[in-house]
Amino acid sequence: MNERVAPLMDAADTTAEFFGRARERLSLDVPPALTDPTAPAARGDLDLDPDLWARAGVQATRPAAVLVPVVARQEPTVLLTLRTPDLPSHAGQIAFPGGKIDAHDETPLAAAIREGGEEIGLDPRMIDPIGYLDLYLTFSGFRILPALVRVDADYSLTVNPSEVAEAFEVPLPFLMEPANHAQKTREWRGIQRSYLEMPYGDRYIWGITAGILRNLYERIYRA
Repeated sequence: MNERVAPLMDAADTTAEFFGRARERLSLDVPPALTDPTAPAARGDLDLDPDLWARAGVQATRPAAVLVPVVARQEPTVLLTLRTPDLPSHAGQIAFPGGKIDAHDETPLAAAIREGGEEIGLDPRMIDPIGYLDLYLTFSGFRILPALVRVDADYSLTVNPSEVAEAFEVPLPFLMEPANHAQKTREWRGIQRSYLEMPYGDRYIWGITAGILRNLYERIYRA
């Protein structure tokens, strides 16, 4: 697929330039589709085959929010988590901090920050919100609103071992390189579904997490 893209990050591209570009392209306006299933939603697990929603009989109805935490190092990184192997959903997978939006959460961003505190002990004072990416609908029934945030490089964490096995960083330039975005297929409930993967060393980043990272690339770097 031929793409027109803005120049990708290299050694001369600073953290400040990335966040400057992100602030120009994103906002904290909440899309109506987060809570209105009849409103159009741009992205999701079935991005690569939109007709599969009907064939799979999938409905995404539960609002959720996650942080996409970019750490402000000289070479920016993305902070990710490895979920514990005994969780009821997405066990043992690489994910963003976040979860369902509760009634007492003032905004989706507030929900994602709260969940980030509960899962990995990320201090809200270390977070500078930038804006929301596109709403992402999942096979597991969630309507996820990802919030890009800047995280101070001197952050510290206290991981909740009942939910998260570990937290780690992956270089943002690697994740924003289209050559590292591989499209794969696998069977799901008797249907062949497509998904993205972005393996980094022994870290297998795929599915929802890879899809949201691809959306970050498209929103920030695609012309």
